[in-house]
This record gives sequence, C-alpha cells and structure tokens, in this order.
Amino acid sequence: MSRKDFSLKTEDENEIVEAIRTAEKSTSGEIRVHLEKTAGSQDIFERAMEVFHQLKMDNTKEENGVLIYVATEDRNFVIYGDKGINDKVEDDFWESTKDVILNHFKKGDFKQGLVDGILMAGEQLKRHFPWQEDDENELSDQISRG
Repeated sequence: MSRKDFSLKTEDENEIVEAIRTAEKSTSGEIRVHLEKTAGSQDIFERAMEVFHQLKMDNTKEENGVLIYVATEDRNFVIYGDKGINDKVEDDFWESTKDVILNHFKKGDFKQGLVDGILMAGEQLKRHFPWQEDDENELSDQISRG
C-alpha cells in the first residue's frame, strides 16, 4: 500500500457498507471487511484466515464468504474467499481483484479500493451463487475491527 495514512471518514465507511449491501443483494454470498492496525508477528495471510474464522465466515451454508482483511499500519491486505467461491472463480480472479484494490490504495483512495473490490467480489458471487428465495443475510455487513 502507499505511504499515505489509511483512514476512512464516517461517510466513507457508510459507502463501504452500502457497497457490501449492494453486492450481496443478488447473491447468497457474504462479504466482510475487517480493519486492524497490524497483523502483529503473524503472517498476514495466516492472520486473515484467523479473522475469517473469528467472524464465522467459514460457517456460511455454501462456503461462499469473502473477506477483505486490511492491516492498516502494516500497509498490507488480503482478499480471501472460502472454498465454495474459490472453487468456482477463474484462477486469476483474486489477483486481479487485489490489483484493482491496490491501484486505488497506492493513490490514497482507500474507500474506492474497498468499494471496487467488494463490487468485483459481488459480481462473481452473483454469477456463481445467485440469490434464491430462501436466502438470508447470514453475516453482518458492518466493517469489523481488530
């Protein structure tokens, strides 16, 4: 990520939550954003996996949760999809989504990076896990913090 400080205003956070709601509107998939200062001494991917579990994202019915984990002071992030979605998307999907997010982060536009990443994940979730009449929002849409 860039040398700029990662910060989100309240209205930025509201737009991110709205992007999650929009992305989830036509899918059974679940998207979460988790922010914390640092992954600490852990590898960032391992920390993201731990958060994925803590947020109970591995308990979705169709294994189609997507986590965008950001360690703000480390200036690093991970986008992680559960087995159900990971088995269905193209091999380069996560890398291309990460690139879109990173391009915005490098410019200091953290909100837009998260919004675009969320909407890209939502499109894939919609394609592979379209909303069914009995679907319910299984997880909170709010940004979580560590």
